[in-house]
Amino acid sequence: MMESTKNNTYHNRNSEIDSMSLEDLLAYLVSNYVELQEKNPSKLATLLSTFANKLSEIGMRNEFVKIWMEKVLELDATNRESILYLTEYNWQEKANILDSLTFSAIRESDNRSARKTTIGQYKQICQQFLPTADDTLEELRRENQLLQTVSETKLIQAYKQIIELLENVIEEITQFVRLLDDYEESASMTFYNTSYFEMIQKTVSTLNEYKKQWKTYFAISTDVQLVQEESALQQLENMIGLTEVKSRIQDFYAYLKYQKQRKQVGFQTKDELSLNMVLLGNPGTGKTTLARLLAKIYFELGVLPSEEVIETNRSQLVGSFQGQTEENVRMIVEKALGGVLFIDEAYSLKREGQSGNDYGQTAIDTLVSLMSSSEYGGKFSVILAGYPEEMRQFLDSNPGLRSRFPASNIIDLPNYTLDELIKIGDMIAKSNDFLVTNNGKKELAYLIEQERVDSTFGNARTVHNLIMQAIFQKGTKNDKQPDIFSYTVLDKGDFQKTNSEHLISQTPMEQLNQLIGLSEIKEAVQTYISFVKMQAYRHEHNFPHVPIQLHSVFTGNPGTGKTTVAKIYAELLKECGMLKRGHLVVAGRADLIAGYVGQSAIKTKKKIREALGGVLFIDEAYALFRENSSDYGKEVVDTLVEEMTKHGENLVVVLAGYPMEMERLLESNPGLKSRFKKFFHFPDYSVEELIAIMIHYANKYAYEIDDKAIQFIQNVLEKHPVKGNGRYAENMIHEALQQQALRLMSSDNPYDQHSVNVIQIDDIKMAYDILKKGE
Repeated sequence: MMESTKNNTYHNRNSEIDSMSLEDLLAYLVSNYVELQEKNPSKLATLLSTFANKLSEIGMRNEFVKIWMEKVLELDATNRESILYLTEYNWQEKANILDSLTFSAIRESDNRSARKTTIGQYKQICQQFLPTADDTLEELRRENQLLQTVSETKLIQAYKQIIELLENVIEEITQFVRLLDDYEESASMTFYNTSYFEMIQKTVSTLNEYKKQWKTYFAISTDVQLVQEESALQQLENMIGLTEVKSRIQDFYAYLKYQKQRKQVGFQTKDELSLNMVLLGNPGTGKTTLARLLAKIYFELGVLPSEEVIETNRSQLVGSFQGQTEENVRMIVEKALGGVLFIDEAYSLKREGQSGNDYGQTAIDTLVSLMSSSEYGGKFSVILAGYPEEMRQFLDSNPGLRSRFPASNIIDLPNYTLDELIKIGDMIAKSNDFLVTNNGKKELAYLIEQERVDSTFGNARTVHNLIMQAIFQKGTKNDKQPDIFSYTVLDKGDFQKTNSEHLISQTPMEQLNQLIGLSEIKEAVQTYISFVKMQAYRHEHNFPHVPIQLHSVFTGNPGTGKTTVAKIYAELLKECGMLKRGHLVVAGRADLIAGYVGQSAIKTKKKIREALGGVLFIDEAYALFRENSSDYGKEVVDTLVEEMTKHGENLVVVLAGYPMEMERLLESNPGLKSRFKKFFHFPDYSVEELIAIMIHYANKYAYEIDDKAIQFIQNVLEKHPVKGNGRYAENMIHEALQQQALRLMSSDNPYDQHSVNVIQIDDIKMAYDILKKGE
């Protein structure tokens, strides 16, 4: 009765383990491995064997599962699950060891030289086989002994049979080598014994019978077994996400199959459905993969004679001189005949404002001509791919090309959802023999969200890079985990960055409070960030909330800390979840304005794209507005307004400059003014604050300013106010350090331990005079 209770408890525990998901079991193993290894290795072995079986069920490679089962056997040499799995695995590995015993035909009519060559080949085959066979025989005997411990009668009997058969083969091969030696000796004489020849043929026949018998033990036919390749539709179905795309392609497949069947019956279709396709989608949405599957579909249905895809782009099509482009296009089309020509980023063939030396339009015209010609038309498919907006504009501007691509053949590939991207990441990890824990997936999700700021987000490509980066980071650690996890598991820590960003101990608010002066700015920023956090909370909990205007105007003279506060402002907005990256991109007029129409908009969009997920700080923004109608600043402002609307909360813009000039800039464009509701004014620093900045800057490099020098600074600044504010203060100390170095190097003891760290009044006086001359 007691034994029965124990068995029930054991089965209940096993049932609990079996019911755990793969992810939950992995999390439990990672957390408890060391403790279980020390206190209850038998239980750990049971958990690991269950985990390994679950890995096998989800289709992980047999070699990967084998490593886990070997770990089980290390912990518990009697574990039934691991013994059965490993013996079965090793059994299947031995299925083909007799395949090398393949002997070419030898005929008595062959001349002496041919017979000698063939006999030499026979001996080489046998000599190479015997060491491998001996090792395999030893392995089989060890595995058979292991099976005795679990009393698996069926497997034990099977092992006994192949051990006996392999022993027979080894004995036959050993005798065969002796026979071949005797034959060679006989053949070297003028008259040789023909019975040797008959014995050789008989031995080869016996070995072939052994090979057939060996295959039957492994349930493998003597014919070569080909793994049935997945059809294109099966591969498409196995792709993650893309529900609507799959439906479109399945309908397209069904139609092509229907038309094929009609033709077989005898019906004709005068107007065939175009095989040309346009795939629209952002990077990493599967455009190239889908193009290859379409090629495979065309081939499987016999629509095209080849499934080959010729991938090309602008650099391979567009030449640098007249006539070269036409030749390039023709050559690539000829390579693609019978298959698919895939042109990625096709919109780049025709660039806006291209010069007369740009032959992109020539490439387009040549391609259209070849697609329509009697020589090439209908003999290949063209698939164009690229960003949705750019591709639509590209097709609209090329009616001849557009007419070759029916609207029904334009497929829009959406961005993957976060859940789909996590599944893709999990799949990529598994294909590299790694498993991602639940905590690892949460961190991966966080990193994906940080990357997903605009249309350049790489979708599956970005996820691939994040997984590979985590694997790289895993490999650089001096990991204290057991090897099985070090080599196979990606956890939260493997995805987290370890660079200087994560080593900064101060919070953004602490950094703000440590700035010298700016008391009103500090209070205003703290108040506004508190308001932002509260509205975010209300929004999250479905309370009515006030719309948040994050775009701001910083007014003040140069050197009053606007850029420094803007950087902290960006980090604060990231901290409260309003921005994904929280970085600062600083731009001025020169970064945004170009010399001719249209280019300023391009430069501005590029800078905005760089700032997405963070703050775009436009210093001296008033310089964008000039009353000269020929100035391109208006184009920048118009583009800025348009992009701010387009990107919403994914972009925060801070305009900075003098108060009056900034007011004129905002008045110049009502759309701009309506988007900037928050103003922060940065006052000039007081004399005391400037001195504090100087002391702080000097202390940063382990210098100190003596009292006389400080008194001198206070006197001159009170009598003669200076421009530049904090910038002037830092320049003053920087110049004083140079003067101090010059003074000390001219003295008898330049490296005196006390003097090297002190800035004296003379150093400050010299620095003041130099800066005064440079005003």
